[in-house]
Amino acid sequence: MSELSDIKAEQQSADIVPDGASEPEPAQAVAAPAPAPRIRRLNIIGRRNLFFALSLIIIIPGIVSMATRHFALGIDFAGGTELTVNVANNPSLAQVQSAVDAENINGSVIQTGGGGYIIRYPPLSPAQVTGVQSDLQGRLGPTSVQQILVVGGTIAGETIALSVLAVVLASVAILLLLAVRFRNVPGGWRAGFQFGGSALAALLHDVFILTGIFSILGKVFDLRIGEIDAFFVTAVLTVVGFSVHDTIVVFDRIRENLRVSQRLSFDQVVNLSIMQTAARSIITSFTVVLVLAAILIAGGTTLQGLALALMIGIVSGTYSSIFNAAPLLVVWRRLQPLR
Repeated sequence: MSELSDIKAEQQSADIVPDGASEPEPAQAVAAPAPAPRIRRLNIIGRRNLFFALSLIIIIPGIVSMATRHFALGIDFAGGTELTVNVANNPSLAQVQSAVDAENINGSVIQTGGGGYIIRYPPLSPAQVTGVQSDLQGRLGPTSVQQILVVGGTIAGETIALSVLAVVLASVAILLLLAVRFRNVPGGWRAGFQFGGSALAALLHDVFILTGIFSILGKVFDLRIGEIDAFFVTAVLTVVGFSVHDTIVVFDRIRENLRVSQRLSFDQVVNLSIMQTAARSIITSFTVVLVLAAILIAGGTTLQGLALALMIGIVSGTYSSIFNAAPLLVVWRRLQPLR
């Protein structure tokens, strides 16, 4: 990688004093060769095409899966009947799932602890619900039904429409907010929309990665953790906010550096701003990922999908803020220069 072309080497380096060594007295100072300067060689803008290509490699399989296989929908979106039951004999999850599978009506089981289970079926008639309860009693022993939840196809369709609308409205609001926030950089409103549009593109990058991975998990690998439910929508909206927050940190530093580093080109200002903020973004995201990893491992089946979605989204959001949003801003500025 190349260094910033018009910044002198001494401005990119720092003298190194070995640990434990003390500075010599002026009178006893002995001339010695200066240590080799440490030159910063992080040139993200110069390698932007590599990072764009990496994003496409991850996104394209997910898009293909979404277009051809779609999603494994949970009861919130597909509709169905959900029974919350307690089993006195405390059978294992595998035993309950085996009993449900024997009914041949495509049921699924989630363990809630303390002998409790959530059993989800496709839409059932009242007579079928009664038959299911009797069958569970015969196969698992004394069983008490705590709650029966029925979600019809109409409600599920409305849930999908409202979820998509929520993501779209959040994206448009973020674009307008960033356009207003960055309108005072050189270029005015046009520059503001360049900043906002670049952040929006990075946001959509994160959404496509998250939804694509869950489509692959749910439909290609047939894993229950890949189901799309209300928790997944919560994760998507959370990732949208987290991704934009990370991007704004980088963009704010670009705005500040544009004011004080007028002798640098726009590319150099952006690269310098990324270097100044990358460590903070990575460390902040890593601490959140550690917590989510603990929830994923020990949080129970109910929260695993949410924890996984948040982990994927936060890692993707950190990557896109550093390696996609700011480089995309440079590309946009080259295509539409501002005066």
